[in-house]
Amino acid sequence: MKVLIVDDSRFVRKVIRKCFDGLDVNLREAADGKDALENFRSMGGCDLILTDWNMPVMDGLEFVQELARDSGFPAPKIVMITTENEQFKIVQAIEAGCDDYMMKPFQPDELLNRLRNILGPDHEMFTKARA
Repeated sequence: MKVLIVDDSRFVRKVIRKCFDGLDVNLREAADGKDALENFRSMGGCDLILTDWNMPVMDGLEFVQELARDSGFPAPKIVMITTENEQFKIVQAIEAGCDDYMMKPFQPDELLNRLRNILGPDHEMFTKARA
């Protein structure tokens, strides 16, 4: 499973990356939406994207909207992880194509539970041990 972590904070990317320890995933990171879009295309698409909203160059919402216009790849599952807590922003993100929306700070167990809900508890990411 290919996963793309998008956040301008290296610390947050590290925290999210640690959540995947021991799981069967191929992780890539990007510091903004433009870099994420380039990574997504060079990866040949991916299965899951975890993205922040507030980033320089291209923010998370713009990134998600751009992905929706890119019909060259199957649509990934997308989780927006951000400090933005206004109801209209949550609606904007979901309407743009996000499958879930989480507030920072978050607990690693909460993220994994959300991913189990999105992907299904029997998804290979959770059932296969990393080789």
